[in-house]
Amino acid sequence: MADGAAEDAGDGVDALDSYRQFFALEPDVLVLSVAMLVFSLAFQMTTRYVPEYMYTLGAGAGIVGLYGSLGNLISAVYPYPGGALSDRVGSRVALTAFAVVTTLGFVVWAVAPNLPAISVPVVALGGLELGGTLGPWIWVFVGLLLTQAWKSFGLGATFAIVKQSVEPGRLAMGFASTEIFRRVGFLLGPAIAAVVLAVYEFRVGFRYVLLLAAGFAAVATVAQHVLYDVDEEDTVGDSFEGLDTIRSDLRDLPETLRPLLVADTLIRFANGMVYVFFVVVVTRYLDVGFTGFGVSIGPAAFFGVLLSVEMAVAILTKVPVSALAERTGLKPVVGLGFLVYAVFPVLLILAPANQWVLVALFAFSGLRFAGLPAHKALIVGPAEQDTGGRVTGAYYLVRNTVVIPSAAVGGLLYGGDWTLRVAGASVTAGPELAFSLATAIGLVGVAYFALFGREFEAYANG
Repeated sequence: MADGAAEDAGDGVDALDSYRQFFALEPDVLVLSVAMLVFSLAFQMTTRYVPEYMYTLGAGAGIVGLYGSLGNLISAVYPYPGGALSDRVGSRVALTAFAVVTTLGFVVWAVAPNLPAISVPVVALGGLELGGTLGPWIWVFVGLLLTQAWKSFGLGATFAIVKQSVEPGRLAMGFASTEIFRRVGFLLGPAIAAVVLAVYEFRVGFRYVLLLAAGFAAVATVAQHVLYDVDEEDTVGDSFEGLDTIRSDLRDLPETLRPLLVADTLIRFANGMVYVFFVVVVTRYLDVGFTGFGVSIGPAAFFGVLLSVEMAVAILTKVPVSALAERTGLKPVVGLGFLVYAVFPVLLILAPANQWVLVALFAFSGLRFAGLPAHKALIVGPAEQDTGGRVTGAYYLVRNTVVIPSAAVGGLLYGGDWTLRVAGASVTAGPELAFSLATAIGLVGVAYFALFGREFEAYANG
């Protein structure tokens, strides 16, 4: 912490005191937080709409599911080398490079409809013919490889910066700092997208949104590089030394992380099955717009409003809940977030096509983010000093590797044309099956964490 105020914070925590602590954090954490705000704004203006964008470019549920699984693959592969690289060259250089690549990715998405189709040889496989001409949606996959660089490659660096700058018993508050700025971006980004999409037809309007996102990302890249004043000689840890380093880091994961990792993986797999279809459920399955307060907007713009409602709840609850974690411990707060993650899919798919029901559901969904600072503290807290980047990368490598196929599985369930009959009962593919199964798997993860989850020692006594 930057001053002595943090030392007295545990004596009496209230919401206003928590926000004062938040603004007293180290400058490096605040610079990182501002960068997170702008990049998150760019991401949330765009990424939650990309599945709908792919539908307009000719893709179906199966292709959208593959897109989601590629995103999961990136989330699995990028963090570890990103964390190792930041440990080697320093957080400032690494984050700047990742930011430049991300900015380019938004541009690729924006020009995708104007890029040529790609023809691949047709291959017969098990009676199926694969290949032929791939529509412009294929460039969305290319853009995805680029746009995720800052968020996924830079994950270890951002965790390590917070760990270096904040006392062990204040990690949840430190992560609340970055999370609040990030979630403000999550709030503003969809709102900006909603305004643009309320004016323009989706395919045209979303390309404007993508260009705006590229502009925001470029500004954040420059600001982050100029304002982040880390000592370049003080890197986070040791250099990367190959696969042996990965095996060593996985073997040496702190014991407290293992039950968290199992539960988190189950819940993220469940969420990954349906996450890319949230926008499709609102715009196509429920087909709900909004009328009221003198305005009338279509489903695509309304989805942006719903995301902003979700983030408003997340922002309002994040710091108070992080402060609460300092009294109750991290485990109850993390468990609450896991529970909301698990039950939201089935609530959404069974919801009536009513605008106010959706507003209430997305407000409820915002509570899942309240546990994220505590979750991050539970991940990086047990790590030894100067290993925060690699511990974080190893944790996410395992979790996200298992989660890779989730969206593809969800796509097969969501858009499949089949019925399975077992013991006289039948199960039919469709949105209801995909979302209900996601909730069932998520609840298994919640139960596992409740039974076996461990508390971080710095929070064990409240």
